[in-house]
Amino acid sequence: MVDRRIFIAALTGALVGFTPLARAQRPTKVWRIGVLVPGTSHVLASSANANLPSPALVEACQELGYAEGRNVVTGSNPIVAAAKRATATIPIVMVGTFDPVGSGLVANLARPGGNVTGLCTDAGDEMSGKNLGLLAEIVPGLSRVGVLRQAGYQGADLEAAARRLNMELHVADVNTIDELESAFQTMRRKQVGAVLIRGPLFYGSRQQLGDMALKYRLPTTHALKEYAQAGLLLTYGANLPDLYRRAARYVDRIVKGAKPSDLPVEQPTKFELVINLVTAKVLGLTIPQSLVLRADEVIR
Repeated sequence: MVDRRIFIAALTGALVGFTPLARAQRPTKVWRIGVLVPGTSHVLASSANANLPSPALVEACQELGYAEGRNVVTGSNPIVAAAKRATATIPIVMVGTFDPVGSGLVANLARPGGNVTGLCTDAGDEMSGKNLGLLAEIVPGLSRVGVLRQAGYQGADLEAAARRLNMELHVADVNTIDELESAFQTMRRKQVGAVLIRGPLFYGSRQQLGDMALKYRLPTTHALKEYAQAGLLLTYGANLPDLYRRAARYVDRIVKGAKPSDLPVEQPTKFELVINLVTAKVLGLTIPQSLVLRADEVIR
């Protein structure tokens, strides 16, 4: 019998109890959905904060016929790899991972094997190339790009994209937020023309990250739109609430008996471009009108 616990390794979350409506009177059938979070410990309600992506997961589960029960809030911060090390039996549905095959989280996308499946937030070289290409459209003569990376993140896809665009990358690995300013100082010394951010470590400190990018006058990009809202120049990446909604379908299939090893890992199908014109003005950059028209959201 499948364990009635499922971990969703993502960016934010809580431990939520869900009961199939048809069995609402049988508490032994409650499924406990643990959403594991990297970053600073914090307390949140599973569906109370619209700024967090996790409400989309709760809403999608409810639409599939599950009633939300009593919430048990957690402040833990492991990501997918830590969850995989902790258990080989509890199903793990990932949301928000880069290159899950290259990082060893799954054997392959079609048949992941083991107890991990779900959705990744990148589309490999194509996604990295688009982020670098967007920076090149905005920053004149861009040839040196800094990569502020959470330690442990792979970068083969990004390196391949940079080679195609004749760009030179300078990587700074960061273990904690306390190392953020030192990393930006390094980027300035390397004379990079822009910075690309990788990894979920910075999510809880994205406002600090945005302030730092302005302080050092470096055009900076990330995949998630919340970073542009916090002051980064632009973001381009997967629509995270859409991934959470799709993750709910994985939960539903596992509840009904499917094995994670047999459920293919899916890539994003919805993307969003967000441009912060306020930041562009501070940095003295002109955003091409064609790019503004392509944006899903423009911050003025």
